[in-house]
Amino acid sequence: MPTAIQFGDINTSNLPWKDQNQHLVIILVDLACPGTKDLLQNADQLLYNRVRWLVLHSTKEKAWKDCNEYKVLDRLPLFISNELFYFCTDPITNRHLVRQQYRLSVTKPTELITEVFGVWEPTQGVVLAAGHGSLITSMRRQNFNQFQLRASIVILHNETLNHLDDLHDKHIDTISRVNYQLTKVIAQALNATVSFTFVDSWGYRDPNTGRYNGMIGELQSDLADLGGTAMFFTQDRIHIIDYLSMTTPTRVKFVFRAPKLSFTDNVFVLPFDQPVWYCTISFILLSGVLLAVVLRTEQRYAIGSDGTGPPARLSDALLNVFGTTCQQGSFIEPKTPPSRCLILLCLVVLMFLYASYSANIVALIQSPSTKIQTLDDLLASRLKTGAEDTVYNRYYFQHQTEPIRKALYERKMRNRDGTENFLPLAEGVEAIRQGHYAFNVELGVCYKLISETFQEEEKCGLQELEYLKVIDPYYAVQKNSSFREPIRITLFKLREFGIQGRENTLLYTKKPRCTGGSSFIPVSIVDVWPALMTLGWGYLLTVCLLIAEQLWFRTRGRLLPTDVYFQH
Repeated sequence: MPTAIQFGDINTSNLPWKDQNQHLVIILVDLACPGTKDLLQNADQLLYNRVRWLVLHSTKEKAWKDCNEYKVLDRLPLFISNELFYFCTDPITNRHLVRQQYRLSVTKPTELITEVFGVWEPTQGVVLAAGHGSLITSMRRQNFNQFQLRASIVILHNETLNHLDDLHDKHIDTISRVNYQLTKVIAQALNATVSFTFVDSWGYRDPNTGRYNGMIGELQSDLADLGGTAMFFTQDRIHIIDYLSMTTPTRVKFVFRAPKLSFTDNVFVLPFDQPVWYCTISFILLSGVLLAVVLRTEQRYAIGSDGTGPPARLSDALLNVFGTTCQQGSFIEPKTPPSRCLILLCLVVLMFLYASYSANIVALIQSPSTKIQTLDDLLASRLKTGAEDTVYNRYYFQHQTEPIRKALYERKMRNRDGTENFLPLAEGVEAIRQGHYAFNVELGVCYKLISETFQEEEKCGLQELEYLKVIDPYYAVQKNSSFREPIRITLFKLREFGIQGRENTLLYTKKPRCTGGSSFIPVSIVDVWPALMTLGWGYLLTVCLLIAEQLWFRTRGRLLPTDVYFQH
């Protein structure tokens, strides 16, 4: 419930300046009390922001003062959002009235507007005036009588000034063009006019002066009433401006084509699950042991042979089974039915495994990777990164303190020669098309160029990764602006009526659909790199064993006596 506070001989320190529940406070003052006029003059923003006022003028002669004797209120900053009610008597009808008054601006010569909120009836109390409309002040005062609002617009490309009202090159300064149209509709809905100023930055804080530049600086310095370009919601701006409504459903993200699976994983170990690998290796070992046992038995009892060949060793049997796994011929000739059955069983079982493995390898080489899902993954990947060359991208990348984002900037965005990977939009989108490149850009703008320049199959596999972790941009006004509520309600109406959606649809392009299917991707060095690495390590191991064998042969020849050496 609202709390009524009555002041007599008080100073302004008693006002609820920092009360978080100011909107529940009703301040009752009496103009007949000493100091009340000074109190009202020093109230400043509390006269039109979040606090309700009841003003009386008590007198001994009569209970109600004449309405013409409240001239002191004419000099107060009673703007369009004020909820100051005063009680007076109409000198013509002698009716007791509850009235309100406001101006649209103090600095500009505007007409004083007076409203009759209600009539005092002794038996019923305050009765709303006929045709009064809504009880909500911001809904009642939707007519600005052609008052000129000031809007600040961020323009990053001078050519945009010639195309604010058409769709030419709509991927340039898109967010500014959308909000430019919405700002004009706001003024029309409120029966106001609007004048625009153009700046080249949203506005960032100067650490030396504490002041902001750009659009926020104009709002802070009372050079603009409206922030005509939507901006990101950040903590450092909350005490400078008032955010009203999300007008542009777009994000700034890393956009990249999903790399081939072989770019992030070793495709040669992916065809089978771990249990299948364990079973395959177990089968090879077991088959090798059984083959060695069968062959030793054959030699021992000279079954099917003359028994003069070299003894069968386990290493030979394992090597034979491994060759069979790779669909190579068997260098061990089976002589008896048991060994022939074992070799035949290995050939049949391993043939199915080999066919399944080969088919999966072909499919996996053509498959895109979905492994890059977080900034950690992007940082650890071999993808190159860049960002659109805009004011906000440079600011956020260079001022990040979170470890992963800071490392991403220092290790991937900033080059060793001191240059940074901030690219023009067209160049960055072309880098995405070439592949293995993540480009941080506004999505709607990026997808417009992608739709026009990519082949149909190149539009498949597009992935997004958010860097800033912010919500959709907000439309903003001056902090504690008297226009805050009418503007906010109008913005909600524009969204509800579909006007906001229409403007966004006209200027923003949605993510293109993958309709062409995937094209054939030729095998590259990346795809076979694990096999080449295995071959290289095999060559190295072979050379090392050869050298070790030669050293052992020479060392053994020197240590053993000559006659023993030759006997061996």
